[in-house]
Amino acid sequence: MKSQEPQRNQEKGRILLFRPRVPRARNDNLRRPNRLRSPIDDLSKYEQRRDEESYRHRMVNNLLAFAVLSLIVYCGIWLANTMAQLRTQQDCALTGRTNCAPIKIPLDRR
Repeated sequence: MKSQEPQRNQEKGRILLFRPRVPRARNDNLRRPNRLRSPIDDLSKYEQRRDEESYRHRMVNNLLAFAVLSLIVYCGIWLANTMAQLRTQQDCALTGRTNCAPIKIPLDRR
């Protein structure tokens, strides 16, 4: 079996030279941004007034968020109970029983 080493006349690889970046212009170093000024604009234009209307708006949004979250929690609990009920019915059917319906017995037998 022959060795798979490259022959001397074959190319083993290529070396790429990476040159350091140079400024685009001679005076690029002179145009440094002001270090005291923030790179982002002033955020005061996004501030809202603190009056009765904004408070009412926030409270309405809070109530809507609470209602939506309550609905999601209710649906989750209902789904978990339904899955548990289906699991018990399936377990009953897989054991070979023929009547797996729950029997409702009144608690007071007097």
